[in-house]
Amino acid sequence: MIGTARATRIGQRVYGSGRARAAASHAAGEWFSREEAIMGTAIKVELWAADRAAANAAIDAVMAEMHRIDHAMSPFKPESELSRINRDAGTRAVPVSEEMFSLLSRSIEFSDLSGGAFDITYASVGHLYDYREGVQPSEDDLALARQAVGYRHLYLDPADRSVRFRREGMRIDLGGFAKGHVVDTSTAILKRMGVRHAFVSAGGDSRVIGDRRGRPWTIGIRHPRRESEVVAVLPLEDVAISTSGDYERFFEKAGVRHHHLIDPRTGRSPSAVHSVTILAEDGLTCEALSKTVFVLGVEQGMQLVESLPGVDAVVVDAAGHLHYSTGLQGASPQVRQ
Repeated sequence: MIGTARATRIGQRVYGSGRARAAASHAAGEWFSREEAIMGTAIKVELWAADRAAANAAIDAVMAEMHRIDHAMSPFKPESELSRINRDAGTRAVPVSEEMFSLLSRSIEFSDLSGGAFDITYASVGHLYDYREGVQPSEDDLALARQAVGYRHLYLDPADRSVRFRREGMRIDLGGFAKGHVVDTSTAILKRMGVRHAFVSAGGDSRVIGDRRGRPWTIGIRHPRRESEVVAVLPLEDVAISTSGDYERFFEKAGVRHHHLIDPRTGRSPSAVHSVTILAEDGLTCEALSKTVFVLGVEQGMQLVESLPGVDAVVVDAAGHLHYSTGLQGASPQVRQ
């Protein structure tokens, strides 16, 4: 079972490019950080800059990008591009931005890769759950909504860059994509501004630039049942990381935990896994695969991870055992007290 006294340090090497420490700069400067609540989650930026003015300009740019993505991709803002798609695509082809079309195209690629375990049309069922009020759909409502789930009925037309739903009642949600995407776009902005050492996180999705000035960034994987504890620590450089857990949004009824990570094929929350952490070169891949592996479970999920170059995973299963991919060497298979 998962221990409480200490966390395993996964890997004897630093995960990532390893370039930053060898080229660590000794130029004057200091660390600056800021936290805000955007996109319904905690946003944090930490970076090294020569002075406060440069740091504030860089952090302001990241926070502006977070707000931009939130305004475009929030399912809760009636004026967002995503809300416009969900409102109109059932009756007509809806022209979309180049960014949105690219994300929808990538979502279909991940759906194909996962055999439908990743599917943004899960929202056709997902919107029936209210985790704050502890509401779940009836069997009849669930059966009806499941008929609208299926990424193959999401039609993208590159000729006019539009999207159309081919099933009545279909809707989409970018909750498995948007935060990973925004940490990618935010770190790209920082790099353009000359930032060489930084950490950007949006909830469970993070990406690091370089190292922490001569030593790696260290990211802890939280205990899925004890919020103040971690089960593993990862030393990172120039890499993205995403964790999906059944503890983020949930309610329990009759001993069953209903959480926001829904299997598109059943419309229900999987119970074989408590959390999945994915490491890869970009946040979009990390977030999509963390949801995918959660739905697939340990065996199938790890098989998928092992088939993908540059991708690694740490999974905590329902029994509390820690599983890790072969790319993460030097760890014991579970944390002991």
